[in-house]
Amino acid sequence: MSVMQVIPWSRWQKRFISLLLIATTTFGLTFGFSQPSYGQSWLNLLFQGIQVLQLSSLSNSQEVRLGQQINQQLIQQGKFRVSRDRRLNAYVNEIGQQLARTSKRPDIPYTFQVVNDRAINAFATMGGFVYLNRGMIEAADTEAELASVIAHEIAHIVARHAVNQMRDVALSQGLMGAAGLKESTIVQMGVQLAVNLPNSREAELEADQLGLQNLQRVGYAPIGMINFMQKLLQAGGGGTPEILNTHPDTRNRIIALQRRIDRNTAYEGLGLDEQDYRDRIQASR
Repeated sequence: MSVMQVIPWSRWQKRFISLLLIATTTFGLTFGFSQPSYGQSWLNLLFQGIQVLQLSSLSNSQEVRLGQQINQQLIQQGKFRVSRDRRLNAYVNEIGQQLARTSKRPDIPYTFQVVNDRAINAFATMGGFVYLNRGMIEAADTEAELASVIAHEIAHIVARHAVNQMRDVALSQGLMGAAGLKESTIVQMGVQLAVNLPNSREAELEADQLGLQNLQRVGYAPIGMINFMQKLLQAGGGGTPEILNTHPDTRNRIIALQRRIDRNTAYEGLGLDEQDYRDRIQASR
């Protein structure tokens, strides 16, 4: 028969208080005590059932869920109209899914949408969402050129540029405390940043590098990426292509890409048949 040791009540009090202080301190350091932008403690937000997320440690499932909400808001707010052309959407999705599988982040679902807009533009949001304007698709002359744009946008998702950009903006505006940001605030910011704020020069160069590597892994001719960028610079008559407003430093990007591509093999690979490409996008109209 075992004998249970009896600890005096005063010792129990001291032990309980010590454990409580340790737990409170640890929890406070991890989650913070307040959010400057809302004036509420993390405990109040928790009891109210408000989802608070740390942008620096989003899981894949959290990022995908946020991307879905941002996409829904973009459509509901009329930021763009998704094309109903099933064949063109299927063609773009076919290219996109192939590039997504060979990217350095194939473990999330990717959604590729054709936007009914004649402006030359493309962009991506967090969670695997890529948007390609019809004008951009028509500006390309080959599948390799179109694939290069898609690969570039996938690379932004791979590098989590949208998440990093959102974190930087939230910190600069004093929106994010130690507890993180409300999920609804993240979605609102995502909608604004998706179409209004260009990526940094460093982000664009990284997306070019990752996109080029992925383009070559699939087997596309790497010259497609340079050819499309040169088209943007040479475009005239209709004003500056919109994509140049959200993808700055194009001349420097072309120079950087030229240094990475072997001139002897630049034209080797898939996607250089101009007539086949025209047939694919013309047939979908």
